[in-house]
Amino acid sequence: MAKRTTQSKERKTKGKKRRTRRGTKPRALEPEVLPQADGTLESASGDLNLPQPATTAPPAQVDALQRYLWEIRRYPLLSREEEERLAKRYYETGDPEAAAKLATSNLRLVVKIAMEHQRYWMNNLLDLIQEGNVGLLQAVQKFDPFRGIKFSYYASFWIKAYILKFIMDNWRLVRLGTTQAQRKLFYNLSREKEKLKAMGIDPGPRLLADRLGVSQQDVIDMDQRLDSWELSLDAPVRDESDEPHQSFLSDDSQPSAEDALADHELKELFHQRLMDFRQTLDEKERDILDLRILAEKPMTLNELGKKHGISRERVRQLQVRLMDKLRAYMEQEIPNFQSLFADLAQGL
Repeated sequence: MAKRTTQSKERKTKGKKRRTRRGTKPRALEPEVLPQADGTLESASGDLNLPQPATTAPPAQVDALQRYLWEIRRYPLLSREEEERLAKRYYETGDPEAAAKLATSNLRLVVKIAMEHQRYWMNNLLDLIQEGNVGLLQAVQKFDPFRGIKFSYYASFWIKAYILKFIMDNWRLVRLGTTQAQRKLFYNLSREKEKLKAMGIDPGPRLLADRLGVSQQDVIDMDQRLDSWELSLDAPVRDESDEPHQSFLSDDSQPSAEDALADHELKELFHQRLMDFRQTLDEKERDILDLRILAEKPMTLNELGKKHGISRERVRQLQVRLMDKLRAYMEQEIPNFQSLFADLAQGL
């Protein structure tokens, strides 16, 4: 009887355990360690601090930037002594392994500098990081470890230089910052304006030019460039119009109406004075002018000499004297002849 009672109690106990497992939800387990932003793991209670394993897989779904930031965490930072040792080894032997360690240990520095310049380039932070990495490699090649300068400090200038050049080259379709004054204005004009406004001063072009050490015209030009965007010549003038902007541009290959009229009047003036000059010539000089100087197919000196019964050399002398008379006559009859007919005056 006691044995049956014991078996009955065991069955009831097992039934209660089964009902508990099926009818209740399991309690969520708290993580023993939590990932931190600096790449370490910390316990939930805050009393455990362990380095993150280098073999940990990246997150399942991340964009390119997040994946890159995760990748560069795997490269440890160098101490000052390790940095100097590697820099000297590469400087003296050109060891590529030393150069690689110097570069990879400063990849986070590139990201930091790129984020400081992101307000100038809102398209993609990876563009700036890529250019900064090129500057970092350039710094590795140019660094002299015997000058007593920390490598990261030296590399920051190369990184900034490549990032800034990339921004200026791609800020507009038309390049900005082609001169030293323009590069200075590109980065300091807006900042100087805000500083003057905070002081209650109207930031005029003259004041800005004096404070930045550039000309007033450079300030005006850069201000207009920064406040405007490119306009496509193929874009319509208005939303309801199909006429593009380029249809309103002047054709530089064709002279304007004013230029064409002025050119026609000058030709008429020259022709009239030339005919007046012709009336002052004798028969030989008139033939030289008509048949040799003004003719489309000029006669030779020998042909003109035979026609007038003189030598070839004599015809040449008459032609030289005739050209001098024509130049003197035109300069006397037409004011500013040298400037108005510069090409023609050189041939006379």
